[in-house]
Amino acid sequence: MSIINTEIKPFKATAYHAGKFIDLTEADFKGTWSVLMFYPADFTFVCPTELEDLAAFQSEFDKMGVKVYGVSTDTHFAHKAWHDTSDAIKKVNYPLIGDPTGLLSRNFEVMIEEEGLALRGTFVINPEGQIKVMEVHDNGIGRDASELLRKVKAAQYVASHPGEVCPAKWTEGAATLKPSLDLVGKI
Repeated sequence: MSIINTEIKPFKATAYHAGKFIDLTEADFKGTWSVLMFYPADFTFVCPTELEDLAAFQSEFDKMGVKVYGVSTDTHFAHKAWHDTSDAIKKVNYPLIGDPTGLLSRNFEVMIEEEGLALRGTFVINPEGQIKVMEVHDNGIGRDASELLRKVKAAQYVASHPGEVCPAKWTEGAATLKPSLDLVGKI
């Protein structure tokens, strides 16, 4: 069973953001589009490249009204220390959520129980708190923030245009499809 189109489960967590520790709950994900990007651990190798890449697109996500969050099973204290010592992570202006109990990682089905780490999981959540996009893969494979941006744009488009769908490689402004009997066998 997939968690796509399900509502995010209740949680309480602390994040490091803009020089402060902030508390978050599932209520913070209501009323706006959100992206949660799970990664295995601070002070590692692929993770800072992904978080830095995502930070480079922060202004684009902001323009779209999308809140971005990084999540790992580290504590919020580790996130602060990483932010203070890594040139790549110093560029991160979105909250880094600590998930030392693994509750969030389990809620989003990305927890590697025997390691106590999260898989690389990316989730797009709509303003109603429903998961609309889910991508989970092996920890050796880094993600591309430009592709995530495209997926968020597609999710927002589909949400605001009932009856339309975005085909493969759809980009903003490109043609969409209106599924109907007339299209069957013609694509």
